[in-house]
Amino acid sequence: MSAAAPRSDAPVRTHSVIVYSDDPKIRDAVRTAVGRRPAADLGRVEWAESTTGDHLVGLVDKGGVDLVILDGEAWPTGGLGLARQLKDELADSPPTLVLIARRDDRWLAKWSMADAVLPLPIDAPALAEAVAGLLRQRESRLPVRRAGR
Repeated sequence: MSAAAPRSDAPVRTHSVIVYSDDPKIRDAVRTAVGRRPAADLGRVEWAESTTGDHLVGLVDKGGVDLVILDGEAWPTGGLGLARQLKDELADSPPTLVLIARRDDRWLAKWSMADAVLPLPIDAPALAEAVAGLLRQRESRLPVRRAGR
């Protein structure tokens, strides 16, 4: 007779993640790469999509967002500028992950105060790992950014 694993009555946490891009292929690729559960120790991801900067800011202003994934190449409002706007305007900004197409944009990603930066095209394992790390930090309620960064 084997002992059953202890059952936890704690509710499984869901994570609200917004993916921002004017390109539906980028939004689909992000959702496909990360999936509904980026790591075994995390709850499910509830996806929201945004195609305009104003819509994204409105979603984040409502609260309850755990992570924002931004396309740095989005048009007309790029994800790098939106990352900076969120960090400047919100005391408890959700972590931001920016996808960039050009290596030369790393300096701009630093300016944007993005919490993570990954190159396009999307590397699915790297994106899932980065998302999992940022969600764990958000879940722990520890600041994602270090002071002075």
